[in-house]
Amino acid sequence: MAKFNYGLFYDFHTVTTIPDVGAKFDVEAFTDQVKSCGVDFLTWHARCNQGNAYYNTKIGMRHPSLQFDMIRALGESCHRKGILLSVYFNGHLSDEELLHHRDWIAISPQGDTYRSAGNPGDFTTPWVRTACYNSPFREHLKKMALELAENYPVDGFFFDCLGAHPCICEHCAAEMREKGIDLSDTKAVTAFSAFSVHRMCEDLNRAIREAKPDALLFFNGRPFEEVIHMESHLECECLPTAGWGYEYLPVAAHYMRTVAGPDKSVLNMTGRFNDWGDFGGLRTAEGLEYDLFYGAANGMRPDIGGHFHPRGDLDLPVFDRIREVYGNLQQYDEWVLGAVNDPEIALVYPRRGEHHPARPSAASAVRMLTELKVQFDLVTEFVPWDKYKLLIFPDDVPFTEEYAKRVENHLKRGGAVLATSRSGLDPEGRRFALDSWPAVYEGPIGYHPLYFMPAGSFADGLPEMPLSVYASGSKVRAAEGADTEMYYVKPYFNQGWDGLRSNYYVPPQEVTDEPFFLRKGSVIYIAGEIFLGYCNRAPVQLRQLLGRALEALDPNPKLKSATLPSFARAFVQKKGETEMVHVLAYCPERRGNANALEDRITLVDTDLRIRTDGRDVKRVYLAPDRRELPFEIRDGYCCVNVPLIAGYALIVFE
Repeated sequence: MAKFNYGLFYDFHTVTTIPDVGAKFDVEAFTDQVKSCGVDFLTWHARCNQGNAYYNTKIGMRHPSLQFDMIRALGESCHRKGILLSVYFNGHLSDEELLHHRDWIAISPQGDTYRSAGNPGDFTTPWVRTACYNSPFREHLKKMALELAENYPVDGFFFDCLGAHPCICEHCAAEMREKGIDLSDTKAVTAFSAFSVHRMCEDLNRAIREAKPDALLFFNGRPFEEVIHMESHLECECLPTAGWGYEYLPVAAHYMRTVAGPDKSVLNMTGRFNDWGDFGGLRTAEGLEYDLFYGAANGMRPDIGGHFHPRGDLDLPVFDRIREVYGNLQQYDEWVLGAVNDPEIALVYPRRGEHHPARPSAASAVRMLTELKVQFDLVTEFVPWDKYKLLIFPDDVPFTEEYAKRVENHLKRGGAVLATSRSGLDPEGRRFALDSWPAVYEGPIGYHPLYFMPAGSFADGLPEMPLSVYASGSKVRAAEGADTEMYYVKPYFNQGWDGLRSNYYVPPQEVTDEPFFLRKGSVIYIAGEIFLGYCNRAPVQLRQLLGRALEALDPNPKLKSATLPSFARAFVQKKGETEMVHVLAYCPERRGNANALEDRITLVDTDLRIRTDGRDVKRVYLAPDRRELPFEIRDGYCCVNVPLIAGYALIVFE
């Protein structure tokens, strides 16, 4: 299957009224610049979301001011220089074509054919017109793709914007009535749209592979698990300075590698600009390298997106920045290319119809575990759980029959489990699905705000005072054979209006006999929603509590450090007999209305300990210059001190 090293993704969304598309485009000069960056995979628009094609199409509408066959020239040039070319089609937006084919336009359940940009009458948005997946647009899109697959030097296809937006146009309405779907039921109409777009993807996949069996293929906007069987690789669209922020990539990175498996690349698409449609943005090298080093440390390959000027201006400072960032990454290719993450811990969370497990408790769990330097995968039932020693279920993971069976087998194999609040309940939310659970469920807890009292061996390092959960929890009693380590603390009253007074200031009153933290064998159960609480207020005590629980269930983790600060990230990879630790120390921050990253952070005298698993360590050094680091083996760990880390370091253990 497809494996890439370095990619570039160029937007070329060009309004029909621009008069000089391609007038200054020197294809050879452009591909020379691309090649000089070490790029082996390029994505370029065959037809943009404005509805204009950039090749001599007999089916679509070539941009009226384009004077040559751009895709043919680009494809031939790329192939001469060893660059794979994937061509972009928007699968839902095609503004100019929809102007001429009104019967292709999707109709919302409210009867709208145009979408506003947020304010009534403001249609300054690429989404002003959207195509219905069941209209003749579907066949039109397929014919355009086949036109290229059969006649052009292209290697693959990227289909964009494939969301399941509800439509009640004549084409959808007729089929929904045949299926007995109530057109006034927005949820059912949306589900039909998801069925429709998936059917279109299957149709495109079948047709393209008949014409070009080895075609590269990716469907952007569809849940990864649902289309991975059709795709040659995965692509993670994540521009942190736009709507994604800095919480998205960590979730996607830990999850997408498990879906892709060992044979397919996962591309980590960030942007050189600050927002899509931004021609004048140039992010810092530090900002780009943080995104891409994070991805590389988690098995993803770099892919920088840009918006190419329609006239063909090269914007050489952009290529200078890409060369700078890719040149930095390429120093580490010897170690990183082909390296894999192979953790023993799985964070388990259902996808619930989304692209990936994206609910607040899951995203917060990813953050807490990375701050604790825990090595883990984020998984659903899509992949087996057999290889993991510890399974973590944050806050609200129901145990279907499949989940319950897997966990039961996991415990029989000697595995451990950590679960919080409603995780472990049957799908109806009435009782815990496994008899081995430390608690018996009695319903939601009635206290607000919710406090607990640290006590016992798991309270080491926590202040001896009632602590807030900053979320809710479950009311439980201890199951037979379970040990209760900590208890809830009752507030004087619940926060809220009582008809006379505003009960806003609510102190804790007394420790109750209601369990908060229980353990039974290799299962730890915490009744409060500690992951959602961390999402809400980021109290360090909840992370410390999680750390104490993990230490009990996994006393010898793969990686330890007494000095890495919480903001630093550390990831273990292996390649053959070599293991590596990636350390990232950067400062993403909120600046007014924007997310930004401008600075590397310097770490001094960083302690790292990696579990040797009984193998001899021959030497430890810093890549890429192979500067050796003194080390010692102690208690099953190889212990090193890294004198200086400036933003990023790769420590190699042979």
